[in-house]
Amino acid sequence: MQTDNFTIRSATIDDVPAIFDLILALAEFEKLSDQVTANIATLQADLFGDKSCIEAIVAETESDHQIVGFALFFINYSTFLTRRGIYLEDLFVRSQFRGKGIGKALLTNLKQLAQDRGYGRFEWSVLDWNEPAIAFYKSMGAEVLPDWRTCRITL
Repeated sequence: MQTDNFTIRSATIDDVPAIFDLILALAEFEKLSDQVTANIATLQADLFGDKSCIEAIVAETESDHQIVGFALFFINYSTFLTRRGIYLEDLFVRSQFRGKGIGKALLTNLKQLAQDRGYGRFEWSVLDWNEPAIAFYKSMGAEVLPDWRTCRITL
């Protein structure tokens, strides 16, 4: 399989517009574009402001420094483990760059980050119709929990 050379790195403030574009592409892929009310300024503040609450890593091509994928995450907590964890909010790789190991590299990077920080878990949700993603996550060693459902109150 041919692979493009890419780098996984922590996002910088200069990456915010590219990350925002990827968020819009993710929403389109998930057929949820009508639910996007986000904006670049809020994303930038949440990533890099005085009260930042999220982190992101990006996949960047080495040839032209194009941001082609990202993972956005935040710290959660397990009372059963009494340890922090990473909750992956979004993982997305542009369609033309899929199958090149970028998604695997993003997940591997986050797993290592959780281990390096001494966290107890690394978890995320996946849409039940997204069979390719479910198969991919299982191939990476993830357990898809059948007994849990996402609950949400939108304010």
